[in-house]
Amino acid sequence: MSAAGGCFDFVEPSMKALTAGEMREVDRLTTERYGVPSLQLMEEAGKHIANVARLKLYGNTNKRAAFLCGKGNNGGDGFVAARFLKEDKLGVDFEPIELRGDAAENLSRWLKCSGKITEVRDSASLEAAWPKIASAHTIVDALLGTGLRGPAAGVIAEAITRLNKFSRNATLARPAFILAVDIPSGLPSDGQPAEGPVLFAHQTVTFTAPKIGQLLSNQAGCCGHLEVRQIGSPAALVEEIGQGSARWAEPEEFASLPLVRAGDSHKGTYGHVLLLAGSMGKSGAAILAGRAALRSGAGLVTIATPEPVQPIVAVGQPEYMTEPLQATKSGTLSLRSLVDGTFGELEEGKSVLAIGPGLGTHRQTQEFIRTIVTQTELPVLLDADGLNAFAEHADSLRKRNTKFLAITPHPGEMARLLGASTKDVQADRMKVARESALKWNAHVILKGFHSIVASPTGDLCINTAGNAGLAKGGSGDVLSGLLAALTSQFGTQDWHRVLALGVYLQEVVQSLPSSRDRLIRELQRG
Repeated sequence: MSAAGGCFDFVEPSMKALTAGEMREVDRLTTERYGVPSLQLMEEAGKHIANVARLKLYGNTNKRAAFLCGKGNNGGDGFVAARFLKEDKLGVDFEPIELRGDAAENLSRWLKCSGKITEVRDSASLEAAWPKIASAHTIVDALLGTGLRGPAAGVIAEAITRLNKFSRNATLARPAFILAVDIPSGLPSDGQPAEGPVLFAHQTVTFTAPKIGQLLSNQAGCCGHLEVRQIGSPAALVEEIGQGSARWAEPEEFASLPLVRAGDSHKGTYGHVLLLAGSMGKSGAAILAGRAALRSGAGLVTIATPEPVQPIVAVGQPEYMTEPLQATKSGTLSLRSLVDGTFGELEEGKSVLAIGPGLGTHRQTQEFIRTIVTQTELPVLLDADGLNAFAEHADSLRKRNTKFLAITPHPGEMARLLGASTKDVQADRMKVARESALKWNAHVILKGFHSIVASPTGDLCINTAGNAGLAKGGSGDVLSGLLAALTSQFGTQDWHRVLALGVYLQEVVQSLPSSRDRLIRELQRG
């Protein structure tokens, strides 16, 4: 398919986020309408937990898993997982509370296979069980599930608090792995603030669909790496029951995009990106954005940058082209490039315009940016200093010729656009992103932990693939180039999905520094 002009069929993204009530309804209808027993759903959930835990335990001689099981279905999932691990001859310990329903049935199955348990009912029995918990390689949290109402309390709250202190909120190398079943104990499913302690996990395996609280809660970081596993509920049922507009970014979300290149394609097939970036002292931002655009598949890339910076940017990557623009005395973009028509000529034949990385905040430069965004008819991606140019002029974001504008603020930049505080933005990221997209008739990519892509029609896509490897300068510049490259290739016909793909791709390939990873593995192995 050709870049901006091609056509392709639309399919709905595959993963809605559900509330706790919607999840209960999906489970109920899976049994009543499709004849899948609830005990079978629990069996499948436990298998997935066992598979994840098994990967951590294999190859670690004499390592054990400690299962903390509550009295509901969450605890039952834990018993199923433990049974599978025991069958594999892996060490398993149990610290359950009282059980009922399907969970009680799986406790019975556990006992029949000669499994042992240690009951924890109060502070004294928790103290007695603690040495086995603390010495475990893997700790499985199956205490409280998505049906939690109110705060975690009693001995469960005490266990959560103690484990968080012991693991320093899952930041220490030991215990090596804390795995939450379905949802970290104490975290509300529907996104409201927790009223009591919430367990910090390294990874959460949830079932059927992500829950709102795992994506958008201020405490969603407790989930660690979030993974969704299917246990038997049809995808169509999730679509039917889920009423919200929030969706979870996953590979299947992007299956309708022509990701495989045609054998007879050429550089003209994949568009021409124009980047407006760089200034004296910030040439690296332009280089990073340009490299990202090339490596993400743009057919051609041109970087327009102030004249004193152009030689520096030009040697950053031989494949892209550079164009010098007139500069202020401080080495930023001058308004003279608008007056003499230089920039207007640059726009001809381009597929998309990305503005912002490293441009600086000089008065002339900021006016240059606002004028370009208002006048151009190209799709525009606005980031970094491009956003700062609108800090006191946000209303003018809607007054433009282009039909397609996407902004990519981090919380601080969004706060400046709204005249609010970063705390205000972070208090309800979903609401801020959605209302801003509607207000400015633009796509808003609110970066941060679980980046949100909001469309002008109110659709939301939440990405959970990122990690702490993104916590460094230059990540935003790379995203600008990546989004521009994808827009040049796939066009704006399904731009919400294209932008969500860019966010997903950037975040999924990031990793912690390898030296730190090696140190952590050595500590965990010890």
